[in-house]
Order: sequence, then structure tokens, then C-alpha cells
Amino acid sequence: MVRNSNPEQQSVRVLKVGERVRHILSELLSRGEVHDDTISAHAVSVTEVRMSPDLRQAKVYVKPLLGAQEAKVVKALQVNTAFFQREVAERLGLKFAPKLQFRADETFDEAGRIDRLLDDPRVRRDVEGDED
Repeated sequence: MVRNSNPEQQSVRVLKVGERVRHILSELLSRGEVHDDTISAHAVSVTEVRMSPDLRQAKVYVKPLLGAQEAKVVKALQVNTAFFQREVAERLGLKFAPKLQFRADETFDEAGRIDRLLDDPRVRRDVEGDED
């Protein structure tokens, strides 16, 4: 999954708030503060949080350990969004709590696809030919 905006286009404040939200969510998940069997059964990593410029929307990219039952875990996170939003609002101290949208992080899958392409003998031949 390619994300359109790059960090240079975002303000420092937006990036800092996104990182704080990521830390809060990571802490909630690692401490098992969510009372959901699906989430408790999986180690979930919050890989990135992309905030909207007005800080009212947050796209939260998550990846379960080893990618196990990714769709099921994302669905469980979406079901518990109200809990996460409440906790983030309390800990963040902003005027408005961001609306969280949980999504599966597909950047690891994309990186694997690129690695497989680079391992292709035809591509390797072209790359090795460029070094001469």
C-alpha cells in the first residue's frame, strides 16, 4: 500500500500528535487493557498513525505478529474503536479527540513483493549488468 502524503508535506505538530497517538495505542495493546478475546490473543503492532491536518481523523495502521488472522484482528480493533478513542482523548489532552480508523498495514507485504521481484533472475541479470 502506497501512502500518498510524505512527512515533508505534514506539519511538525501533526507528526508529533500522530506519534503520540501511536504510542498511546501501542501501550494500550501491549498492556492488555482492551477487553476483547481476539485482541488479547494476538500481539498487535501499531506501525504508523497518519493524522489529518486538522487532527480530527487518524488512520491507524496495524499489523498482528506474523500477520496471523489480520482481518479478524483489524475487525476487532474496529469494534473497540470507542474504547480506544476515549483512552486517546483522555491521555492526549487535545480539544477534540481524533476519530480513529484502523487499517491493516500492507507495507510489509509490498516490501516482500519488491524483494521477490528483485530476486527474479531476469532482474538480477539486469542489475548485475549495470555494475560493469
